Amino acid sequence: MLKIAVFGTGHLGKFHLNNWKEISNTQVIGFYDPNDRTAKSIEEKYGIKRFSDPETLLDLCDAVDIIAPTNFHYELCKSAVRKGKHVFVEKPMCASMQEAADLIKLTKEAGIKFQVGHVERFNPAFLAVKDLDLNPMFIEVHRLSQFNPRGTEVSVIMDLMIHDIDIILSMVKSDVKNVYANGVAVMTDTPDIANVRIEFDNGCVANLTSSRISMKKMRKIRLFQRDAYIGIDFLEKKAEIIRLKGDADPDAFTFDIETNKGKKTIAVSNPPIQESNAIKMELESFRDAILNNRPTPVNEMDGYRAMDVAHQILEKISRTVIS
Repeated sequence: MLKIAVFGTGHLGKFHLNNWKEISNTQVIGFYDPNDRTAKSIEEKYGIKRFSDPETLLDLCDAVDIIAPTNFHYELCKSAVRKGKHVFVEKPMCASMQEAADLIKLTKEAGIKFQVGHVERFNPAFLAVKDLDLNPMFIEVHRLSQFNPRGTEVSVIMDLMIHDIDIILSMVKSDVKNVYANGVAVMTDTPDIANVRIEFDNGCVANLTSSRISMKKMRKIRLFQRDAYIGIDFLEKKAEIIRLKGDADPDAFTFDIETNKGKKTIAVSNPPIQESNAIKMELESFRDAILNNRPTPVNEMDGYRAMDVAHQILEKISRTVIS
């Protein structure tokens, strides 16, 4: 039985607790949260022991689940790794690139499993297409959210866009060449809306727009490559593939178009979506990596690379931001 310690039991922390209850071969042995009111409600609802000293809780567990605010990630991760505990930490993995580099060094020395909570990797719409032959050369991303004061201690880049940065880096097998960005601080002291262009060494270009002051929600990625268009709707849990008939699913809907090279048959298909709980899946993958001694699906280097691009974006925005 894997003994889990939870650090942070706010909005997202409660989702994690609910899922840990359903994950076999694990037991949440306690939690740490400095907020007395929150902690009392967690004790009453979940029957889990509250620890007032994080070090004591760390000594008793095998692995930690850190869902505290980002500015607490580094110290909690560092303490856990130094005690040889496996770490799951919400994105972003920490607040600065130096902290991230330190954690990578400590993790390598300790030989523990480390996973970053980029939950969109487990979104059923993404899972439906991720094993296709993806070689995008142009990517269009929109992640729009209605304003919510929760999470505004960080910019929209670290709050929302970092999800898409991680997804793009997992698909584009090339180094980042250039980053261009603009952002506007509207409701908070950090950018609430941003537009970003990322250019890769292989010629791929990704345009990303993220906003937390939109009137409607949207979480879509559109991929364009030599043989196909692939649309992924993370919010509605849908995917669409449009390609030439010869390369398509034989059951796809088809239609003909006239081009300057003659008639082409276009096929449109919607890959089957397997209903799933993304948070539960990522926590289960963390458990499996520990129990079966295999790599975590979103490791510390993945978290570092996403942070690196995000910080390049923030640096560019700092020169142009309107507030």
